[in-house]
Amino acid sequence: MREGEIRRLLAANLLCVFTIILTAVLPAFFWKGFTVLGTHLVWLCICSVCVTALNVILHLVLRPNLPPKRSSFGRKISRFLKCCMYFFMSCILFHAIIVLYGAPLIESVTETFLFAVLLSTFTSLQCLCVLGPNIQAWMRVFTKNGATSIWESSLQITTIGSILGAWFGAFPIPLDWDRPWQVWPISCSLGATFGYVAGLVIAPLWIHWNRKQLTYKSR
Repeated sequence: MREGEIRRLLAANLLCVFTIILTAVLPAFFWKGFTVLGTHLVWLCICSVCVTALNVILHLVLRPNLPPKRSSFGRKISRFLKCCMYFFMSCILFHAIIVLYGAPLIESVTETFLFAVLLSTFTSLQCLCVLGPNIQAWMRVFTKNGATSIWESSLQITTIGSILGAWFGAFPIPLDWDRPWQVWPISCSLGATFGYVAGLVIAPLWIHWNRKQLTYKSR
């Protein structure tokens, strides 16, 4: 395993972490009264858009998984439209799952959907960037020993971290602490964000630590 590839992964992940930090700090200089808690829905939109844009740019620059053949312009457009459709379907699916886990069905629909968009940005968007609109490849990566590159291993860690963070973030909501961050879906979205950031930091370190044991085979 090349050290240069691990350094590229670390640089890309740290850039994502830095972008998330900027989304919480930078808008306050231009938006009076902006805070992650006070204007949470605005932050959800800003964070989702910025992370999406950065992941797409990193994918175009780094090209972690090069296609075996150069595709035509028509195929690229078709692939792009499929990715957009898959991302939208992911948002709808996450919204439905969140409602099934206890989120309000009719009340706070906007809050729930924006949280689903954020969760899709941390999970499905990365799958689309690394694997493309290929459900079979998604299923392969999230099976035991299914990763074929360090980018796919990082994808596993960050996706699991985001989902676990969102799940743990729901625990304080029913408690009677009467804290501002207990309002739906602040604790869940912050938990997902912390889980995603933790995954971004842990993934390259874990890969570097286990680089001698990791033997990727193309499939």
